[in-house]
Amino acid sequence: MPVSAPHATLSLAAIVAESARKYPHDVAVVDGDTRLTYRDLWDRARRVAAALHEQGVRPGDRVALMIGNVAEFPVVYFGILAAGAVVVPVHLLLTATEVAYVLRDSEAKLIVCHGPTTEVAILAADEAGVAVAAGGALSEGGTATVGYESRSPEDAAVVFYTSGTTGAPKGAVLTHLNMVLNATVSALDANDVRKSDIVLGCLPLFHAFGQTATMNAAFRMGATIVLLPRFSGDTAIEMMVRKGVDVFHGVPTMYIALLDAARAADCALPSLRTCISGGASLPVNVLDEFAATFATTVYEGYGLSETAPVACANQAAFGTRPGTVGRPVWGVDVEIADPERELTVELLPDGEVGEIVIRGHNIFAGYLNRPDATAEAVVDGWFRTGDLGTKDAEGFVTVVDRKKDVIIRGGFNVYPREVEDVLSTHPAVSQVAVIGLPDATRGEEVCAVVVPADPTAGIDPTTLIEWSRSRLAKHKYPRQVHVVDVLPTGPSHKVLKRELRETFSRS
Repeated sequence: MPVSAPHATLSLAAIVAESARKYPHDVAVVDGDTRLTYRDLWDRARRVAAALHEQGVRPGDRVALMIGNVAEFPVVYFGILAAGAVVVPVHLLLTATEVAYVLRDSEAKLIVCHGPTTEVAILAADEAGVAVAAGGALSEGGTATVGYESRSPEDAAVVFYTSGTTGAPKGAVLTHLNMVLNATVSALDANDVRKSDIVLGCLPLFHAFGQTATMNAAFRMGATIVLLPRFSGDTAIEMMVRKGVDVFHGVPTMYIALLDAARAADCALPSLRTCISGGASLPVNVLDEFAATFATTVYEGYGLSETAPVACANQAAFGTRPGTVGRPVWGVDVEIADPERELTVELLPDGEVGEIVIRGHNIFAGYLNRPDATAEAVVDGWFRTGDLGTKDAEGFVTVVDRKKDVIIRGGFNVYPREVEDVLSTHPAVSQVAVIGLPDATRGEEVCAVVVPADPTAGIDPTTLIEWSRSRLAKHKYPRQVHVVDVLPTGPSHKVLKRELRETFSRS
């Protein structure tokens, strides 16, 4: 009689399920006056799983999640996973039309919302023909599932929506193996997460950084997360002091805001054991001043949605090196490849500038329903990041520039093509190029350089900015508009954005 092949199972839901078993009475989440123990969190998540099953959600179905940094996010997130479904986190700054695109593209069974996100979620669900549910209603009453649905390590767990400088946003499929290992490596190897940690949850939980490095890594070790729905420097400092927060994760704009708040007020500062920075390059002067002001160490890292996301980090085991994103994390290879050879990966010697390529347990399963895009991104087993960088003889990686023109505004990616497509529909616009310009607060600011359709009539920059606000997410619409007679182009008639950046960076 033939013996069936062994089949391993793995679920990201185990991160909370196991901590609930080991630390049932310890606090997992603090949200204002609400305190959820690990037992509370897992119980409510299992109630969500049961409610989703009653609504027809089955293992493998995709469920969109549009909730801010409140307790309902982890409750619903792990409820979706416990049901065996796939989480599709939705960016909170998207318009209803943009959310509807995500719902249609992901073929989401329904979208779960809460509080301030409800209005946009309902409009998007109506436009996409998708059911909508309130997160709080799902987790209240009813019976809870016994445990969580068994899944294969290669099954999808989360789909993060991202895109390059061309084309529509794509869904990057992250497996249970990707997400569990990245959270575990972040907790045990890269960031030295401890059960006693009290972590400020101010990074958006719909984003890969906040989701894996903050939430999942903390839950993996049984630590506590103090959620902060809306970040400001003053509020964050007050919250950290009052709640005893000793771990901070943030993007560079957050570090700048904390420094500004610390300078402006004569107030107590939190005692921070460790700080993690990612999302964009942290200026060395900011890193140094923050470390001195808050008497702490800042560990800068690097990753992308497609890498679950952590790929490199300055780690205590190897020492920190300001200006770099550290060394590859456990089980992950990060190298530098010839950026001109797109059909194959040819690695370059130490010290040479090239494209950062990554392979390991953190590499995504591909772009949802986009095999061609996946084949372009993963070559010879390596994920091509599109970022340029160097690697020294000791393994420290430095991000030099982006191969493509993605703008990182306040830690959020802005893709010029999306903005250009919208602005080009304005009747007064003939041509448009969108670039990122250096900004002391946001890292980069979105700038549109436009050629008017009627040179005699011109274009009023303020009017165009206001027009774009209702058609683009808050982090995407341009804050600067420059009007020119012609856009500079090269021999192939491609717009030379490098020249535009040089020109308007000086203006």
